[in-house]
Amino acid sequence: RDTARAADDQKMNITLNIGDLKTRGENEVTTSAYKVEKIDKINIYTDYLSTNNQDSIYTIDYQDYTIHYSKNFDIKPKTLANAIFFKKDSIYRDVDKIRTSRQLNALNVFKYPNIIFEADSLGNKVNTNIYLAPKTKYALGTNFEVSRSNLRRLGVGLGTTLLIRNIFKGAENLSISANGSYGLLSSNTFEANYFSEFGGDISLDFPRIWFPFINTSRIIPNYTLPKTRIAIGTNFQNNIGLDKQTFNTVLGYSWTPSDFVNHDVELLNIQFVRNVNSNRFYNVYTNTYELLDEIADSYEDATLYPELAEYFETDDSDDDLNLIIPSGTSGFTNAILDGTVSATTDDFEDVNTIEERRIRLTENNLIFASNYTFNKTNRTGVLDNTFYQFRWKIEGAGNVLSAFSTFIPFNKNDDDQLLVFGVPFSQYIKNEFEYVKYWDLKRSNVLAARAFFGIAIPYGNSDNIPFVRSYFGGGSNDNRAWFPYSLGPGSTSAINDFNEANLKLALNLEYRFPIAGDINGAIFADAGNIWNVLDNVEDPDATFDGLASLKDIALGTGMGLRYDFTYFLFRLDLGFKTYNPAEIQSKRWFRDYNFANAVLQIGINYPF
Repeated sequence: RDTARAADDQKMNITLNIGDLKTRGENEVTTSAYKVEKIDKINIYTDYLSTNNQDSIYTIDYQDYTIHYSKNFDIKPKTLANAIFFKKDSIYRDVDKIRTSRQLNALNVFKYPNIIFEADSLGNKVNTNIYLAPKTKYALGTNFEVSRSNLRRLGVGLGTTLLIRNIFKGAENLSISANGSYGLLSSNTFEANYFSEFGGDISLDFPRIWFPFINTSRIIPNYTLPKTRIAIGTNFQNNIGLDKQTFNTVLGYSWTPSDFVNHDVELLNIQFVRNVNSNRFYNVYTNTYELLDEIADSYEDATLYPELAEYFETDDSDDDLNLIIPSGTSGFTNAILDGTVSATTDDFEDVNTIEERRIRLTENNLIFASNYTFNKTNRTGVLDNTFYQFRWKIEGAGNVLSAFSTFIPFNKNDDDQLLVFGVPFSQYIKNEFEYVKYWDLKRSNVLAARAFFGIAIPYGNSDNIPFVRSYFGGGSNDNRAWFPYSLGPGSTSAINDFNEANLKLALNLEYRFPIAGDINGAIFADAGNIWNVLDNVEDPDATFDGLASLKDIALGTGMGLRYDFTYFLFRLDLGFKTYNPAEIQSKRWFRDYNFANAVLQIGINYPF
């Protein structure tokens, strides 16, 4: 019956005939009817490589399982029971075998498990033997890197990680890592010509969802590979930016119902950022300094403004007067804003905008957040080039602390912000969507596309988003015709050293093709931008104002080379500014479309 042409009833009956079971012997093949078999005995050998020596074996019975231990390795029976889905007297199912293998592998304690079934010739029963070989208890990894950038002439980094498996006998894995870098600066911005950075973190993973007073296994079954992660870390910088000191703590959960769906929850994500040398702001953000110094040029005449004379010094390179950092920049800014000097309306607004940005980027941040991430894909393996990926993330910050303020008398600053340990905590809601789609065009030709939208809205105790949680445009994984932080916001022309905002739209399209051997090529088009919305930025060129602002979407096109090292892919991309919203309307298309203004991006692995 042709169901495709049926007008009303598009159902049909299907009869499936299953032949007899064929068993190959030494000299002949015999057939027999299939039997529904049930699980009988379940033996678990936790260290089968050592159990050949019978003197080292001891056995215990736990629930439906007989567990054979060696003296060299110990693990809690409950941990094994939670990872194995065979039950005595239950009907054998392939899905139980798949789930058992997945969960035992996810523990990261054993090598790949070996599950063997032995039929009972006296009845429709099958014995199950699970052979496990533990991984080494301690694993030490190191990494070494050499880097160079426009700020760092040469940098050398070293990191190490110590992994301790099954530390509390329940498949808990403790990771201790430390890293550091040292090198020479490209300029004499700071007193010293070197930089250093070091940090470390400790994390503990265990294979269950830990939540006080709640049996989470009823809500999130063990076959979903539940995991809890507790981490604490810190990082210290010297002669890098404002010399940030960062402390962070995470309590997170993850579970994977299938090979195609993953859930991540960070119940607590606490980050404290302290700027040690905030007086360096104008040394680091040189574009901002030049803007302020340009405004100050109108007020450097000592005969007209004698009260400002102490804030200037002569530049040896061109004999011009420049603002002294930091005493001159702060003194001039205060004189303009407090009315000591009568300034034009435009100068007052520009100085006020610069000062608001300085305060925002130099103040310490306390982020007390929670977030949830949903990932879904239909990719079946690394060689699958026809698939999609979808990611949704939502994050809220500051709501718990705001609720506590109803019965805890927090202190306030001059802007009426609530303070915790003397720092105003951030409060915002953040939402992100990302969709990736691949098409296999055969013969190793692939078309890949990505769409991203993200927005973070401050409220309550904040009127802006912390720098570490904001969006930026440009870079090897974004719009490759612009360097990181150099695109936007809106139609502004990279007026700051690090341009960021709280709304982002990105669209990417890339055609990948083989060239020769492990060398592949790509042609790409990247579109998108960042904007400010619903925060304290009022510049109309930088803010999103409905559909009309979409004319500020930048377009970069280009070509690239990839070299496949098997374990990772090295990528070179050359991007050209095809449509630049920072130019005037009549010169936005192909204004800098040439090799002299092209941007070379270096990356590892595919951008999406």
